[in-house]
Parts: sequence; structure tokens; C-alpha cells
Amino acid sequence: MKPVISIIMGSTSDWKVMEKAAIQLNEFRIPFEIHALSAHRTPQEVEEFARNAEPRGIKVIIAGAGMAAHLCGVIAAMTTIPVIGVPISASLDGMDSLLAIVQMPPGIPVATVAINGSQNAAILAAQMIATGDPRLASIIALFKENLKQKIVSANEDLKEYKFDYRVI
Repeated sequence: MKPVISIIMGSTSDWKVMEKAAIQLNEFRIPFEIHALSAHRTPQEVEEFARNAEPRGIKVIIAGAGMAAHLCGVIAAMTTIPVIGVPISASLDGMDSLLAIVQMPPGIPVATVAINGSQNAAILAAQMIATGDPRLASIIALFKENLKQKIVSANEDLKEYKFDYRVI
């Protein structure tokens, strides 16, 4: 099995957030890898990773970073592979990370999800890959149908709550 998605984080302190991406990719049965790389503390390793990701078969990179959050943009600057940024709430409630990731200069896009939104990053990465993979597309369609069914069931459950003035 060869990974097609990389989950990258600035340090292992980000794992609690990024683990949700790994869980989702695992549920979708998509091979992935996980690395801790810092744009500031290990810049040579980040460059080596980014430049070698495509030849290794990586199709999407999910990069989580907190505070200054340069990791996502640095990787995006060194590869043509789509990068999805996950702002991590490390300070300023994650707003510093969010703004650092979304404010990329023209030509260096980083798709960005919500603060601590690594599960959505995994779903977005899967959807990108699924455009050329009918098997994965059907897995994602089933996943989304299950989301719908949860809400339908929740509405049925809400009918059990009785109130004198509730109108149904």
C-alpha cells in the first residue's frame, strides 16, 4: 500500500486535532502517511518532503499548523499538489492561524477549512481524489447519505419530547 494523502503537522502537540483527519481517511480506506515537520525548526526537511511528495504518489497534502502557521504555505510554494490547511487553535483562539493560512499570495493557493477542522480537510481531500476514483466516490456518497439519515432520525427522536404547547 502506498500513501496518496499526507497529513502534516507543525509538531506532535497538533496531533489531537489532526488525528480526526487520520480517523476519517482510515474510515474511507484511503492510504495515508503522517509526519511532524516544522517550517521554522526543520525547514530543510519540509522542503525535501514537499519536493518529493508528488514523485512518491501523494495526491493531496493536509497540513495543520498553529500560531504563525507558515507550514501550509511553505509546502504549497514548493509543490503543485493541492494543499489543504487546517488552522490549529494554539493562541488567539486559532484566528492567527486561520488568517496566516488563508492570506496566501496570488499563485500559492491553500484550501483552508475551519479552525481545528481536520475531519473536513480529510473529507475534502477524499473528494478531490474521488473525482478520478469511482470506488471512492461511492464511499463518499454513502458517507454523506448517512449524515442525512442521522438528521432524519434525530427529527424523529425529537417527536418523543412532549410539551403542552408544542405544535407538531
